[in-house]
Amino acid sequence: MPRSGLGWPEAQRLIRVVRAPAGAPARRARRWPQLVAALTACLVLLVGGGLVAGRALVDRYESSVGREVLLDPSARDLTDSYVGWRRLTGPLNYLLIGSDLRAANPGAGQRSDSILVVQVDRDLNHAYVISIPRDLRVDIPEFGGTSFGGARQRINAAFEFGGGGSGGVQLLSATLSTLTGMRFDGAAVIDFGGFKQVIDSLGGVTMCVDTEVRSIHTKRLFPVGCRQMNGAEALDYSRQRYGLPDGDYDRQRHQQQLLKAILTKAMESGVTRNPLRLDQFIRGIGQSLTVDTGEATLTDLVVALRNIRPDSLTGIRVPSHPQNIGGVSYVLLDPAADSLFQAMRDADLAAWVRAHPEWVNSI
Repeated sequence: MPRSGLGWPEAQRLIRVVRAPAGAPARRARRWPQLVAALTACLVLLVGGGLVAGRALVDRYESSVGREVLLDPSARDLTDSYVGWRRLTGPLNYLLIGSDLRAANPGAGQRSDSILVVQVDRDLNHAYVISIPRDLRVDIPEFGGTSFGGARQRINAAFEFGGGGSGGVQLLSATLSTLTGMRFDGAAVIDFGGFKQVIDSLGGVTMCVDTEVRSIHTKRLFPVGCRQMNGAEALDYSRQRYGLPDGDYDRQRHQQQLLKAILTKAMESGVTRNPLRLDQFIRGIGQSLTVDTGEATLTDLVVALRNIRPDSLTGIRVPSHPQNIGGVSYVLLDPAADSLFQAMRDADLAAWVRAHPEWVNSI
C-alpha cells in the first residue's frame, strides 16, 4: 500500500488529539471534523506510517459494511476522480436510498422509500441533498436478465422491476441517469431498522415539528415544537406525508432535516472525541449499510468529506407538482427541473440555488 509520508511521531501526535479528555477545551470552529479527524487518524495516517494496527483498523471498518455492485454501468461515472496519492476530487455524486432492502422479512417486499441524490461541490466543502419524489412519473428503461421491457411509471417502481436487491438499485440508478443526464461515483442503501439503531446509539436527535401530524404507521402524535426523539420516533416522523400541508414534499424536507440532525448530534454527543464510542458508531452504521464506492475505499471518502459540516448541507426540492392521471397519483416535473438537472451535470448547484430559492428547503 502506498505510504502517506507521515511517520509514527506524526501519528502519535494525532492520536493524542483524538484521546484528549472529554472536558478539554476546544475551539468551536474545529469541533467538526473531529469525527473524520479521529477516523482519519485510525484508518489513514497509521496505515501511511506502515503500522500493522492501522491496517487492521482499515480492514475492520471496510469489512463491517456490505458491498455490492449497486450502480448500473450506464449510471457510473468512469472518469478519474483521483489526483496524486488516491485523493478524491470534486465534484462527487452519490445516490442514497432508504429501503427495507436488508430487512429481516424479505417476504414483506422491498421498497425504495427514500431516494436522495447528494452532490459534493468541486471544493469538497458543501453538499447538496436533492430529494427525488418517489411518485415521480418517469421512463424506466428495460433491464437485462429480467422480463421487464421498460415502462412509464413511478420512479420507485424501478426497484421492484429490477428484481429488488442490487438489481433493483441498478435499474433505479439507470432510470435516474436517463432522467438527469448525470453519472454517479457511488451508491448506498440503508435499511430503516439500521437507521433507528444509529440514532439510538447517538442518544437520539433533536427534531422540530412545524405542523402537528399523527403517524399513519404507529398512531403516534407529533405536536408542534422541538424535542428529542429516539430512533423509532425520528424515523416515524420523517416518513409521514399524509395530513401535512405539502404532503410528500414535507416528508422529503423532514428527511433532509433528519440527516442534518444526525450529523449535528454526532458532533455534539462526544462520539467524535471517544475512540470506543466512535468505533461502536462506525461499526453500527456498517451493519445497516450496503455500499458501492467503485474504486474508492471508505477511507478515501472519509478524507474527501472531512470538511462537510451540518451547516454545509443544502436541501433541494425537485421542481415538480402532483397530478392525478387515470385515477393514479403521480408527480410531474416542472420546466425548472431542466435547469436543475443541467446544474447537477455542470456541478453548479450554488448558482442554481441562488436563482431558484423557492425550491430550496429550510433544513
